[in-house]
Amino acid sequence: MHRDDICTNKKLAILAKIARRMNAAGLTWAVGASLMLFLRGRVGGFHDIDIMVAEEQVAQAIGILEGLGVNKGGRPNPKYLTRHFHEFDIDGVEVDLLAGYVIVSHGLPHECPLRLEDIDSSAMVLGEAIPLHALAEWRRYYILMGKPEKAKRC
Repeated sequence: MHRDDICTNKKLAILAKIARRMNAAGLTWAVGASLMLFLRGRVGGFHDIDIMVAEEQVAQAIGILEGLGVNKGGRPNPKYLTRHFHEFDIDGVEVDLLAGYVIVSHGLPHECPLRLEDIDSSAMVLGEAIPLHALAEWRRYYILMGKPEKAKRC
């Protein structure tokens, strides 16, 4: 098996473990960014696991992820005013948790919250249902981020 496949399989196993706990807790959550595109077959790989969660459930999500790995906190970035950003290390896999996602574009903040109606699909990974954030939302996000090539994949 190719090294990239092993890495992808490890990341997907971590994702399934996260999904089992998030789903059992009844959280409103979804994967976004390149992982969402990967699970939809639109890209060949992904770097990390990006999880969006409803802002009112962020404390529960943090607790779940802290039970699986190390909370490394957040890193300030002037392109984002996200109210809750936490980066976790779970068995060597980077997992980013976002709630109250805000993208700054041309000096203006754009609210990008996870809404139940923006979860338009799911994928099965190792027997666990993975909710997928809508392509239309990520197209808008990538445009706001100034990433037109990624927007085209949505």
